[in-house]
Amino acid sequence: MAWPYFLDCDRFFASEQEGCHDPLAPLRARQEVAFSNLSPDEPSTIIQFTYHSNAQMYSVLKRTAAKCSHISRTYSIGRSTEGKDLLAIEFTDNPGGHELLEPEIKLVGNMHGNEVLGRQLLLYLAQYLCSEYLLGNQRIQTLVNTTRIHILASMNPDGYELAAAEVEDSNDPEQQPHHNQEGHELNGWTVGRTNAQNLDLNRNFPDLTSILYRNRRIKRFRTDHIPIPDSYWFGKVASETYAVMKWIRSVPFVQSASLHGGELVISYPFDFSRHLYEERMFSPTPDEQAFKQLARTYADSHASMADNNTERCGASFIRSGGIINGALWYSFPGGMSDFNYLHTNCLEITVELGCDKFPSEEELYPEWLRNKEALLSFMESVHRGIKGVVKDEEGYGIKGASISVRGIRKDVTTAEDGDYWRLMNSGTHIITASAKGYSKVSKRIYLPAHLEKAGRVDFLLKKVPVQPVRPDYHLFLSSSLDTYERFDPYNQFQSYGRSEPGEPREPREPGMGGEPGMGGEWQEKPWWWNYFTQAGVSAPTWLLRNI
Repeated sequence: MAWPYFLDCDRFFASEQEGCHDPLAPLRARQEVAFSNLSPDEPSTIIQFTYHSNAQMYSVLKRTAAKCSHISRTYSIGRSTEGKDLLAIEFTDNPGGHELLEPEIKLVGNMHGNEVLGRQLLLYLAQYLCSEYLLGNQRIQTLVNTTRIHILASMNPDGYELAAAEVEDSNDPEQQPHHNQEGHELNGWTVGRTNAQNLDLNRNFPDLTSILYRNRRIKRFRTDHIPIPDSYWFGKVASETYAVMKWIRSVPFVQSASLHGGELVISYPFDFSRHLYEERMFSPTPDEQAFKQLARTYADSHASMADNNTERCGASFIRSGGIINGALWYSFPGGMSDFNYLHTNCLEITVELGCDKFPSEEELYPEWLRNKEALLSFMESVHRGIKGVVKDEEGYGIKGASISVRGIRKDVTTAEDGDYWRLMNSGTHIITASAKGYSKVSKRIYLPAHLEKAGRVDFLLKKVPVQPVRPDYHLFLSSSLDTYERFDPYNQFQSYGRSEPGEPREPREPGMGGEPGMGGEWQEKPWWWNYFTQAGVSAPTWLLRNI
């Protein structure tokens, strides 16, 4: 009987004679030869444009953070289904915490395990930011000193291992006669796309878009910070999805990019069509113009994405110049970008990097050159629109105050210390700040077309008596606003998991220790837990040890 690929050979003390086979061994061996030529003491300006196994990815991120410890650190947002760390790295002038009026941005790669180019580009980007900062690159120093950048190179490390093993087998002469000759360009359409539970992570988030469509005609219905319905927790929630949801609830992200593969285009929300039976229907958000500007920023800075003469992968984006509304391209529910927009302040775009989901190593450096300027320009674009602080009469910041823009039915809320960011295009706008128990304040502002940094708009709110809630309004409030803080109400992810013996845990993001009503810090269940739940049988809780 062949040894299952997903089991760790070392953990079970199985020898080769017993059938234990590591499909990634040849890939690791080849990469170790490349890495052996580098000394740990050498400057990190040298970027190896090769593929990285999960272990090598963690090593690169930690070594990068160690070299630039004054501007960088690594932390774990959770674990994958098979127990691999979802390791993020951050860059800022004061790593470890949020700074007043400093915008936060995230870049996520490898959501689909077989779409690996984004994973590699983000690893190169982390090394590039560190090395260029140390070398005195003024542009990079300004970016890092004024922005908090979070990079999650791999959201699906389990799927990546499957995809990498498939590519390795296709290149093995001994395996080729018995192997489906997919090659690099066709590999990845099936193998390794999902996580270890066979769940597509970009269909696994709560479908808040359908809730919006059903209730958008209700006068007081909020189109922002829509709570997660309790029914969502009755379905299969991937460990990776859960970790990312907690992450984006805990950090006041302003904008984000998710890096994918399979086409060459930028798509932006909504990804789910506003008509149930229309697979391709223009479905804009209230921030359509801001999203188009974000998409244009990346596409126009890319070497070929906005060029209408560029060879595409099947779809036609001639009229759009390399960007498209997601639902107009193809519709799907439960996407991460829609969830970001409707549940938080964050505006996220999806970057499709090209037709080849698993390009050959020779293509990694040219792809880096094509995307480097686009990545930098996208991160710099967070410094536009307006920002400010909402305070009370005593000078304290007001957490959770709403910032609304007339004509845009989507508010953002203030962070812990009362600061906010609002991505907006140029023009004249009416901005209103409001909070429960305080008066409303409105201001008229003008944003020039070529403003190099976000305009500063502060608000001072006065306390007023709280108005009683009308009976016809109470039901809506209790089922919407009050339930936003309800996260994992049925405790689907209890504190069962523990780190492997002797394996130190990365420090968690401040504020990620637990959500209201969760009763402590969430830890993932053991790596074997999902094999029982997927089979529809009760998992052996007696094997769990709560030390």
